[in-house]
Amino acid sequence: MMDNRFATALVIACVLSLISTIYMAASIGTDFWYEYHTLSPAENVTEAGRSIWEEFVSEEADEKTYTDALFRCNGTVGLWRRCITVPKNSHWYSPPETDMTTNCISFSLSDQFIEKYIEPGNHNSGTDLNRTYLWRLQFLLPFVSLGLMCFGALIGLCACACRSLYPAIATGVLHFLAGLCTLGLVGCYVAGIELLHKKLPLPDDVRGEFGWSFCLACVSAPLQFMAAALFIWAARTNRKEFTLLKAYRVA
Repeated sequence: MMDNRFATALVIACVLSLISTIYMAASIGTDFWYEYHTLSPAENVTEAGRSIWEEFVSEEADEKTYTDALFRCNGTVGLWRRCITVPKNSHWYSPPETDMTTNCISFSLSDQFIEKYIEPGNHNSGTDLNRTYLWRLQFLLPFVSLGLMCFGALIGLCACACRSLYPAIATGVLHFLAGLCTLGLVGCYVAGIELLHKKLPLPDDVRGEFGWSFCLACVSAPLQFMAAALFIWAARTNRKEFTLLKAYRVA
């Protein structure tokens, strides 16, 4: 029979694991990892601004082109999409509007593995290996993290079916590795943003900040570590007590 302490620890660990999975999935699927706030976005959508917006939605838009558009048009960036805020009616013959709408463009799979250049937008400047691999890791690590947690949950279900607490150690180890992946994701994203802004500094009238999608990923990592600690503690301690009780009965 399982001690109430271990049962409580397992329930808390499962709840933490579920919350962290929801947070991680939400952060992957939303577009607010980084946000740019322009002081007067409506004024920036001039004829030049409209041409940048047209290039922003083009499949041939390079990193410098869509980053300039993000600066000017209150852009937001996610792991899968980039968005800008533009007037609903942006034809050349239309008067300026204050009614704005958000348009988003998805990164293709090839975009996730494309090379980053030392000078963004300049294909002849050479490959920036640091930014290239940081960009690729920030795409791969969240899926590795989710996969590890799902595999850990499967092992936990098998442990319940076998009425054994010992396999929960594997669940804990997998959650710990998932937490490391999430932490690595956050670090890669911060480093990538900082390196980008060194190449393309923010204009004076633009303010950039990390969004709530990024914060969800930051919260998910410690939840994964706490769940891992509870799984491992419950499994190891229960195993030790069972071994001592068995030895006592034999004696």
